[in-house]
Amino acid sequence: MYRQVFLLAIAQAMFQTASVMVVTVGSLAGAVLTPAPALATLPVASMFLGTAIATVPASMAMHRWGRRSGFLTGAALGTIGGLLAAAGIWFNSLMLLSAGTLLIGAYQGFAQFYRFAASEVADEHFRPQAISLVLAGGIIAAIAGPFLGKWGGELLQPAFTGSFLLLSLTGLISFAMLSGLSDPAAPRRIDREAESVRPLSRIVAQPAYLVALFGAATGYGVMILAMTATPLAMRQHGHMMDATALVIQLHVLGMFAPSFFTGSLIARFGVLSVMMGGVLLFAAHIALTLSGTGFYSFAAALIFLGVGWNFLYIGGTNLLTTTYTEGERSKAQAANDLSVFLVGLTSSLGAGVMHHFLGWQTLNLLLLPWIALAGIGIAWLAVSRRQQAAAGI
Repeated sequence: MYRQVFLLAIAQAMFQTASVMVVTVGSLAGAVLTPAPALATLPVASMFLGTAIATVPASMAMHRWGRRSGFLTGAALGTIGGLLAAAGIWFNSLMLLSAGTLLIGAYQGFAQFYRFAASEVADEHFRPQAISLVLAGGIIAAIAGPFLGKWGGELLQPAFTGSFLLLSLTGLISFAMLSGLSDPAAPRRIDREAESVRPLSRIVAQPAYLVALFGAATGYGVMILAMTATPLAMRQHGHMMDATALVIQLHVLGMFAPSFFTGSLIARFGVLSVMMGGVLLFAAHIALTLSGTGFYSFAAALIFLGVGWNFLYIGGTNLLTTTYTEGERSKAQAANDLSVFLVGLTSSLGAGVMHHFLGWQTLNLLLLPWIALAGIGIAWLAVSRRQQAAAGI
Protein backbone atom coordinates (compact mmCIF):
# COMPACT_ATOMS: atom_id res chain seq x y z
CA MET A 1 0.00 0.00 0.00
CA TYR A 2 2.70 2.49 0.99
CA ARG A 3 4.87 1.60 -2.02
CA GLN A 4 1.98 2.25 -4.41
CA VAL A 5 1.26 5.62 -2.82
CA PHE A 6 4.96 6.54 -3.07
CA LEU A 7 5.13 5.70 -6.80
CA LEU A 8 1.94 7.63 -7.47
CA ALA A 9 3.33 10.61 -5.55
CA ILE A 10 6.47 10.64 -7.72
CA ALA A 11 4.35 10.37 -10.88
CA GLN A 12 2.21 13.23 -9.55
CA ALA A 13 5.35 15.33 -9.12
CA MET A 14 6.36 14.78 -12.75
CA PHE A 15 2.93 15.46 -14.25
CA GLN A 16 2.39 18.50 -12.06
CA THR A 17 5.81 19.87 -13.06
CA ALA A 18 4.66 19.71 -16.67
CA SER A 19 1.39 21.50 -15.85
CA VAL A 20 3.13 24.22 -13.84
CA MET A 21 5.61 24.79 -16.68
CA VAL A 22 2.72 25.37 -19.11
CA VAL A 23 1.08 27.83 -16.69
CA THR A 24 4.39 29.61 -16.04
CA VAL A 25 5.47 30.15 -19.65
CA GLY A 26 2.45 29.20 -21.78
CA SER A 27 0.78 32.61 -21.81
CA LEU A 28 4.15 34.38 -22.20
CA ALA A 29 5.02 32.18 -25.19
CA GLY A 30 1.55 32.76 -26.57
CA ALA A 31 1.98 36.53 -26.24
CA VAL A 32 5.16 36.31 -28.35
CA LEU A 33 3.36 34.38 -31.10
CA THR A 34 0.19 36.50 -31.36
CA PRO A 35 -0.43 40.25 -31.53
CA ALA A 36 -3.86 39.82 -29.86
CA PRO A 37 -3.48 40.08 -26.05
CA ALA A 38 -6.75 38.22 -25.46
CA LEU A 39 -5.32 35.15 -27.25
CA ALA A 40 -2.14 34.99 -25.19
CA THR A 41 -3.59 32.41 -22.80
CA LEU A 42 -4.72 30.10 -25.63
CA PRO A 43 -1.88 27.57 -24.99
CA VAL A 44 -2.91 27.33 -21.32
CA ALA A 45 -6.59 27.04 -22.26
CA SER A 46 -5.72 24.31 -24.77
CA MET A 47 -4.15 22.31 -21.97
CA PHE A 48 -7.41 22.36 -20.04
CA LEU A 49 -9.38 21.58 -23.20
CA GLY A 50 -7.20 18.49 -23.67
CA THR A 51 -7.92 17.47 -20.09
CA ALA A 52 -11.66 17.91 -20.56
CA ILE A 53 -11.62 15.86 -23.77
CA ALA A 54 -9.53 13.06 -22.27
CA THR A 55 -11.20 12.72 -18.86
CA VAL A 56 -14.12 10.44 -19.71
CA PRO A 57 -12.24 8.23 -22.23
CA ALA A 58 -9.39 7.92 -19.70
CA SER A 59 -11.74 6.80 -16.95
CA MET A 60 -13.52 4.32 -19.20
CA ALA A 61 -10.24 2.91 -20.54
CA MET A 62 -8.82 2.41 -17.06
CA HIS A 63 -12.05 0.78 -15.91
CA ARG A 64 -11.55 -1.79 -18.67
CA TRP A 65 -7.76 -2.19 -18.84
CA GLY A 66 -6.56 -0.97 -15.45
CA ARG A 67 -4.89 2.09 -14.00
CA ARG A 68 -1.33 1.23 -15.02
CA SER A 69 -2.08 1.03 -18.76
CA GLY A 70 -3.97 4.30 -18.65
CA PHE A 71 -1.28 6.10 -16.70
CA LEU A 72 1.42 4.93 -19.15
CA THR A 73 -0.70 6.15 -22.09
CA GLY A 74 -1.04 9.56 -20.45
CA ALA A 75 2.71 9.89 -19.84
CA ALA A 76 3.39 9.04 -23.50
CA LEU A 77 0.93 11.75 -24.62
CA GLY A 78 2.69 14.27 -22.38
CA THR A 79 6.06 13.43 -23.91
CA ILE A 80 4.74 13.87 -27.46
CA GLY A 81 2.90 17.04 -26.46
CA GLY A 82 6.07 18.68 -25.16
CA LEU A 83 7.88 17.97 -28.42
CA LEU A 84 4.98 19.30 -30.47
CA ALA A 85 4.77 22.49 -28.38
CA ALA A 86 8.50 23.08 -28.82
CA ALA A 87 8.02 22.69 -32.59
CA GLY A 88 5.22 25.26 -32.44
CA ILE A 89 7.56 27.84 -30.94
CA TRP A 90 10.33 26.91 -33.38
CA PHE A 91 8.00 27.41 -36.38
CA ASN A 92 6.33 30.50 -34.87
CA SER A 93 2.91 28.80 -34.84
CA LEU A 94 0.45 29.51 -32.02
CA MET A 95 -1.80 26.72 -33.31
CA LEU A 96 1.00 24.14 -33.22
CA LEU A 97 2.02 25.28 -29.74
CA SER A 98 -1.60 24.96 -28.60
CA ALA A 99 -1.86 21.50 -30.20
CA GLY A 100 1.11 20.44 -28.11
CA THR A 101 -0.40 21.79 -24.90
CA LEU A 102 -3.65 20.03 -25.86
CA LEU A 103 -1.78 16.70 -25.66
CA ILE A 104 -0.20 17.78 -22.38
CA GLY A 105 -3.74 18.38 -21.17
CA ALA A 106 -4.67 14.85 -22.26
CA TYR A 107 -1.74 13.65 -20.13
CA GLN A 108 -3.33 15.54 -17.25
CA GLY A 109 -6.65 13.88 -18.08
CA PHE A 110 -5.12 10.49 -17.20
CA ALA A 111 -2.88 11.73 -14.40
CA GLN A 112 -5.69 13.38 -12.46
CA PHE A 113 -6.77 9.86 -11.47
CA TYR A 114 -3.56 9.28 -9.48
CA ARG A 115 -5.36 10.53 -6.37
CA PHE A 116 -8.26 8.13 -6.90
CA ALA A 117 -5.82 5.26 -7.45
CA ALA A 118 -4.28 6.14 -4.08
CA SER A 119 -7.70 6.07 -2.42
CA GLU A 120 -8.38 2.65 -3.95
CA VAL A 121 -5.16 1.03 -2.78
CA ALA A 122 -5.34 2.51 0.75
CA ASP A 123 -7.38 1.16 3.62
CA GLU A 124 -10.15 3.29 5.16
CA HIS A 125 -7.91 4.69 7.90
CA PHE A 126 -5.09 5.71 5.56
CA ARG A 127 -7.28 6.95 2.67
CA PRO A 128 -7.36 10.72 3.47
CA GLN A 129 -3.60 10.69 4.07
CA ALA A 130 -2.98 8.67 0.88
CA ILE A 131 -4.84 11.23 -1.26
CA SER A 132 -3.01 14.08 0.45
CA LEU A 133 0.41 12.46 0.12
CA VAL A 134 -0.03 11.82 -3.60
CA LEU A 135 -0.99 15.44 -4.13
CA ALA A 136 2.01 16.42 -1.99
CA GLY A 137 4.15 15.27 -4.90
CA GLY A 138 3.31 18.65 -6.33
CA ILE A 139 5.81 20.22 -3.92
CA ILE A 140 8.54 19.07 -6.31
CA ALA A 141 6.57 20.69 -9.11
CA ALA A 142 6.39 23.94 -7.15
CA ILE A 143 10.18 24.15 -7.22
CA ALA A 144 10.95 22.48 -10.54
CA GLY A 145 8.11 23.81 -12.71
CA PRO A 146 8.81 27.57 -12.60
CA PHE A 147 12.58 26.99 -12.51
CA LEU A 148 12.60 24.71 -15.55
CA GLY A 149 10.16 26.98 -17.37
CA LYS A 150 12.37 30.03 -16.80
CA TRP A 151 15.70 28.24 -17.34
CA GLY A 152 14.46 26.43 -20.42
CA GLY A 153 13.08 29.69 -21.78
CA GLU A 154 16.59 31.08 -21.98
CA LEU A 155 18.28 27.81 -22.97
CA LEU A 156 17.47 27.84 -26.69
CA GLN A 157 16.19 30.30 -29.26
CA PRO A 158 13.41 31.06 -30.01
CA ALA A 159 12.63 31.71 -26.34
CA PHE A 160 10.73 28.97 -24.47
CA THR A 161 11.66 26.22 -26.96
CA GLY A 162 13.85 24.63 -24.30
CA SER A 163 11.05 24.87 -21.73
CA PHE A 164 8.85 22.49 -23.67
CA LEU A 165 11.70 20.14 -24.51
CA LEU A 166 12.35 19.83 -20.77
CA LEU A 167 8.63 19.27 -20.25
CA SER A 168 8.82 16.36 -22.67
CA LEU A 169 11.60 14.91 -20.52
CA THR A 170 9.35 14.96 -17.43
CA GLY A 171 6.85 12.83 -19.37
CA LEU A 172 9.57 10.29 -20.10
CA ILE A 173 10.58 10.15 -16.42
CA SER A 174 6.94 9.67 -15.43
CA PHE A 175 6.59 6.83 -17.95
CA ALA A 176 9.63 5.10 -16.47
CA MET A 177 8.31 5.44 -12.91
CA LEU A 178 4.81 4.21 -13.78
CA SER A 179 6.27 1.15 -15.51
CA GLY A 180 7.08 -0.15 -12.03
CA LEU A 181 3.55 0.38 -10.72
CA SER A 182 1.53 -2.64 -9.64
CA ASP A 183 -1.92 -1.83 -10.92
CA PRO A 184 -3.88 -0.65 -7.86
CA ALA A 185 -7.20 -1.16 -9.57
CA ALA A 186 -6.85 -3.93 -12.13
CA PRO A 187 -10.08 -5.01 -13.82
CA ARG A 188 -11.81 -7.75 -11.93
CA ARG A 189 -14.97 -9.77 -12.23
CA ILE A 190 -17.95 -8.07 -10.62
CA ASP A 191 -20.83 -10.30 -9.59
CA ARG A 192 -24.30 -9.84 -11.02
CA GLU A 193 -25.59 -8.02 -7.95
CA ALA A 194 -22.74 -5.49 -8.05
CA GLU A 195 -23.48 -4.78 -11.71
CA SER A 196 -26.88 -3.36 -10.72
CA VAL A 197 -25.50 0.13 -10.18
CA ARG A 198 -27.48 3.34 -9.93
CA PRO A 199 -27.82 5.58 -12.99
CA LEU A 200 -25.45 8.53 -13.05
CA SER A 201 -28.30 10.99 -12.52
CA ARG A 202 -29.09 9.41 -9.13
CA ILE A 203 -25.45 9.41 -8.07
CA VAL A 204 -24.98 13.06 -9.01
CA ALA A 205 -28.25 14.10 -7.35
CA GLN A 206 -26.91 13.21 -3.90
CA PRO A 207 -26.33 16.37 -1.82
CA ALA A 208 -22.85 15.20 -0.82
CA TYR A 209 -21.89 14.57 -4.46
CA LEU A 210 -23.13 17.99 -5.53
CA VAL A 211 -21.27 19.78 -2.73
CA ALA A 212 -18.10 17.77 -3.43
CA LEU A 213 -18.33 18.59 -7.14
CA PHE A 214 -19.09 22.27 -6.68
CA GLY A 215 -16.40 22.65 -4.04
CA ALA A 216 -13.73 21.04 -6.21
CA ALA A 217 -14.91 22.97 -9.29
CA THR A 218 -14.80 26.24 -7.35
CA GLY A 219 -11.33 25.44 -6.04
CA TYR A 220 -10.04 24.58 -9.49
CA GLY A 221 -11.84 27.30 -11.44
CA VAL A 222 -10.98 30.19 -9.14
CA MET A 223 -7.39 29.03 -8.81
CA ILE A 224 -6.86 28.57 -12.57
CA LEU A 225 -8.40 31.90 -13.48
CA ALA A 226 -6.25 33.86 -11.02
CA MET A 227 -3.07 31.83 -11.63
CA THR A 228 -3.32 32.04 -15.42
CA ALA A 229 -3.78 35.80 -15.28
CA THR A 230 -0.89 36.31 -12.83
CA PRO A 231 2.04 36.28 -15.34
CA LEU A 232 0.18 38.77 -17.54
CA ALA A 233 -0.72 41.00 -14.59
CA MET A 234 2.81 40.99 -13.20
CA ARG A 235 4.30 41.86 -16.59
CA GLN A 236 1.79 44.69 -16.99
CA HIS A 237 2.81 46.10 -13.61
CA GLY A 238 6.51 46.03 -14.41
CA HIS A 239 7.66 42.79 -12.78
CA MET A 240 10.44 40.78 -14.43
CA MET A 241 10.30 37.05 -15.29
CA ASP A 242 12.36 36.17 -12.19
CA ALA A 243 9.72 37.71 -9.94
CA THR A 244 6.88 36.06 -11.84
CA ALA A 245 8.52 32.62 -11.61
CA LEU A 246 9.04 33.07 -7.86
CA VAL A 247 5.41 34.03 -7.31
CA ILE A 248 4.21 30.98 -9.26
CA GLN A 249 6.67 28.87 -7.26
CA LEU A 250 5.30 30.16 -3.95
CA HIS A 251 1.76 29.63 -5.21
CA VAL A 252 2.35 26.00 -6.16
CA LEU A 253 4.07 25.40 -2.81
CA GLY A 254 0.91 26.78 -1.22
CA MET A 255 -1.10 24.33 -3.31
CA PHE A 256 0.80 21.21 -2.30
CA ALA A 257 2.80 21.76 0.91
CA PRO A 258 -0.35 21.59 3.09
CA SER A 259 -1.02 18.11 1.69
CA PHE A 260 1.21 16.66 4.41
CA PHE A 261 -1.39 17.62 7.01
CA THR A 262 -4.67 18.19 5.10
CA GLY A 263 -5.61 14.51 5.49
CA SER A 264 -5.02 14.74 9.25
CA LEU A 265 -7.10 17.92 9.44
CA ILE A 266 -9.95 16.14 7.64
CA ALA A 267 -9.70 13.20 10.03
CA ARG A 268 -9.80 15.52 13.05
CA PHE A 269 -12.20 18.31 12.10
CA GLY A 270 -14.24 16.77 9.30
CA VAL A 271 -14.15 17.26 5.56
CA LEU A 272 -16.72 20.07 5.46
CA SER A 273 -14.81 22.18 7.99
CA VAL A 274 -11.65 21.88 5.90
CA MET A 275 -13.55 22.80 2.72
CA MET A 276 -15.00 25.85 4.46
CA GLY A 277 -11.46 26.81 5.43
CA GLY A 278 -10.62 26.76 1.72
CA VAL A 279 -13.46 29.19 1.00
CA LEU A 280 -12.19 31.60 3.66
CA LEU A 281 -8.65 31.42 2.27
CA PHE A 282 -9.95 32.31 -1.19
CA ALA A 283 -11.64 35.36 0.33
CA ALA A 284 -8.29 36.32 1.88
CA HIS A 285 -6.67 35.98 -1.56
CA ILE A 286 -9.11 38.49 -3.02
CA ALA A 287 -8.51 40.92 -0.15
CA LEU A 288 -4.76 40.72 -0.75
CA THR A 289 -5.12 41.41 -4.49
CA LEU A 290 -6.89 44.65 -3.57
CA SER A 291 -3.96 45.69 -1.37
CA GLY A 292 -1.76 46.63 -4.34
CA THR A 293 0.24 45.33 -7.29
CA GLY A 294 3.67 45.10 -5.69
CA PHE A 295 5.61 41.85 -5.50
CA TYR A 296 4.55 41.05 -1.94
CA SER A 297 0.87 41.61 -2.71
CA PHE A 298 1.08 39.18 -5.62
CA ALA A 299 3.10 36.65 -3.61
CA ALA A 300 0.87 36.68 -0.52
CA ALA A 301 -2.33 36.53 -2.57
CA LEU A 302 -1.10 33.58 -4.63
CA ILE A 303 0.01 31.66 -1.52
CA PHE A 304 -3.46 32.01 0.01
CA LEU A 305 -4.95 31.01 -3.35
CA GLY A 306 -2.85 27.84 -3.37
CA VAL A 307 -3.71 26.75 0.17
CA GLY A 308 -7.40 27.48 -0.47
CA TRP A 309 -7.28 25.24 -3.54
CA ASN A 310 -5.64 22.48 -1.49
CA PHE A 311 -8.38 22.46 1.14
CA LEU A 312 -11.24 22.58 -1.38
CA TYR A 313 -9.78 20.10 -3.87
CA ILE A 314 -8.58 17.47 -1.40
CA GLY A 315 -11.71 17.95 0.70
CA GLY A 316 -13.93 17.60 -2.35
CA THR A 317 -12.10 14.44 -3.44
CA ASN A 318 -12.50 12.85 -0.01
CA LEU A 319 -16.18 13.76 0.16
CA LEU A 320 -16.74 12.40 -3.36
CA THR A 321 -15.32 8.95 -2.48
CA THR A 322 -18.18 8.48 0.02
CA THR A 323 -20.90 8.87 -2.62
CA TYR A 324 -20.43 5.84 -4.91
CA THR A 325 -19.94 2.09 -4.81
CA GLU A 326 -17.18 0.06 -6.50
CA GLY A 327 -19.35 -0.59 -9.55
CA GLU A 328 -20.24 3.10 -9.84
CA ARG A 329 -16.67 4.34 -9.38
CA SER A 330 -15.70 4.88 -13.00
CA LYS A 331 -18.63 7.00 -14.13
CA ALA A 332 -18.90 8.91 -10.85
CA GLN A 333 -15.24 9.93 -10.97
CA ALA A 334 -15.36 10.73 -14.69
CA ALA A 335 -18.44 12.95 -14.33
CA ASN A 336 -16.83 14.82 -11.45
CA ASP A 337 -13.47 15.40 -13.11
CA LEU A 338 -14.96 16.27 -16.50
CA SER A 339 -17.08 18.96 -14.83
CA VAL A 340 -14.13 20.26 -12.82
CA PHE A 341 -11.86 20.54 -15.84
CA LEU A 342 -14.54 22.11 -18.03
CA VAL A 343 -14.70 24.82 -15.38
CA GLY A 344 -10.90 25.01 -15.49
CA LEU A 345 -11.01 25.31 -19.28
CA THR A 346 -13.53 28.15 -19.11
CA SER A 347 -11.47 29.91 -16.47
CA SER A 348 -8.23 29.63 -18.44
CA LEU A 349 -9.94 30.90 -21.61
CA GLY A 350 -11.52 33.77 -19.73
CA ALA A 351 -8.37 34.78 -17.83
CA GLY A 352 -6.71 36.60 -20.72
CA VAL A 353 -9.90 38.32 -21.83
CA MET A 354 -10.93 39.36 -18.31
CA HIS A 355 -7.48 40.65 -17.46
CA HIS A 356 -7.26 42.61 -20.72
CA PHE A 357 -10.62 44.33 -20.27
CA LEU A 358 -11.03 44.45 -16.47
CA GLY A 359 -7.56 44.45 -14.96
CA TRP A 360 -6.11 42.31 -12.17
CA GLN A 361 -8.02 43.64 -9.19
CA THR A 362 -11.48 43.82 -10.76
CA LEU A 363 -11.01 40.31 -12.17
CA ASN A 364 -10.44 38.94 -8.67
CA LEU A 365 -13.22 40.99 -7.09
CA LEU A 366 -15.75 39.41 -9.46
CA LEU A 367 -14.88 35.99 -8.00
CA LEU A 368 -16.54 36.82 -4.65
CA PRO A 369 -20.12 35.69 -5.57
CA TRP A 370 -18.79 32.34 -6.84
CA ILE A 371 -16.81 31.76 -3.65
CA ALA A 372 -19.78 32.79 -1.49
CA LEU A 373 -22.05 30.31 -3.26
CA ALA A 374 -19.59 27.48 -2.54
CA GLY A 375 -19.52 28.48 1.12
CA ILE A 376 -23.31 28.46 1.29
CA GLY A 377 -23.43 24.95 -0.20
CA ILE A 378 -20.88 23.58 2.26
CA ALA A 379 -22.65 25.19 5.22
CA TRP A 380 -26.01 23.84 4.06
CA LEU A 381 -24.69 20.26 3.88
CA ALA A 382 -23.07 20.60 7.32
CA VAL A 383 -26.34 21.80 8.89
CA SER A 384 -28.31 19.08 7.08
CA ARG A 385 -25.99 16.38 8.39
CA ARG A 386 -26.21 17.69 11.94
CA GLN A 387 -29.99 17.68 11.73
CA GLN A 388 -30.00 14.12 10.41
CA ALA A 389 -27.64 13.02 13.19
CA ALA A 390 -29.86 14.64 15.82
CA ALA A 391 -32.90 12.89 14.34
CA GLY A 392 -31.04 9.55 14.33
CA ILE A 393 -31.24 9.20 10.53
